[in-house]
Amino acid sequence: MSNIILTGITSSGTPHIGNYVGAIKPAIDQQNQNHHAMYFIADYHSLIKLWDAKLRQQYGMEIAATWLAMGLDPAKTLFYKQSDIPEILELNWILTTVSAKGLLNRAHAYKDQVAKNVEAGDKDPDAGITMGLYCYPMLMAADILMFNATHVPVGKDQIQHIEIARDIAARFNHVYGEIFHLPEAIIDTKTQTLPGLDGRKMSKSYGNTIPLFAEGPELKKSIMKIKTNSQAPTEPKETDGDTLFQIYRAFATEAEAAELKQRYATGIGWGEAKNAVYELLENKLAEPRAHYRELMAHPEQVNAILAEGAEKARAKAKPFLMKIRQIVGL
Repeated sequence: MSNIILTGITSSGTPHIGNYVGAIKPAIDQQNQNHHAMYFIADYHSLIKLWDAKLRQQYGMEIAATWLAMGLDPAKTLFYKQSDIPEILELNWILTTVSAKGLLNRAHAYKDQVAKNVEAGDKDPDAGITMGLYCYPMLMAADILMFNATHVPVGKDQIQHIEIARDIAARFNHVYGEIFHLPEAIIDTKTQTLPGLDGRKMSKSYGNTIPLFAEGPELKKSIMKIKTNSQAPTEPKETDGDTLFQIYRAFATEAEAAELKQRYATGIGWGEAKNAVYELLENKLAEPRAHYRELMAHPEQVNAILAEGAEKARAKAKPFLMKIRQIVGL
């Protein structure tokens, strides 16, 4: 069985450079290897965090255009919207009937929110927790098992979701016979987690991001906000743990990174370092930025690509779901 690589991208915000380095680039690298790569816009998942319908549509288009602009090739991959594959939701229900509630009780996102409620002294430990948040791992399992994905690239914080999907698949196989492959998590130790403007992990929830396709004054303004220490311009500086250098290295060639590292060692002013980061990003992202602008100006092109991907994905999902329906007696 050849590897089936599956990755979902939640449509809950405008992409930033941390998204590209941590998720988009590694996933696009996979398409050029001998795998069946499947990438989808996880718009059903976004319903949990985002209740603004217009923003959801906007973010979905921005994310799809971003992936295409940064090099995703629809000829080499299946690229689709989760909500265009209704078979996923039917499978989701079938899977719930063999899944233990205790499995979801142990899911990190749910446990963390319960712990926050308890710490806050709330009488109801489930206050503010929706069934969407609680059942998130179930839908993720359906996403994966619908296409019998063999490998799922995830960050360390998502490993548990793959473990839950494996448990669900194993339980179904035990009850109804071998049907699902047990998916494996891919943890790329080379994948970088970029720090944001304040030094913490770059995240929309922290408000410390640099938009991927910001340009000119907007890009420069963001970079100038990056926190630095009080070292004098002539002092030698360490690159380890330095936000500016980590961002620079994520987009630079080895030679470019080595050159900047040498400038750190001999002394570089923070203003000079920030200008180096700005100039590099402005140069490296100019071409994909122009492609992104073109795609956003013609959303029908993006929608056509997603529709074609959904058609191909459903061609796989329909017969597989029919097989599952027959196995369970529907």
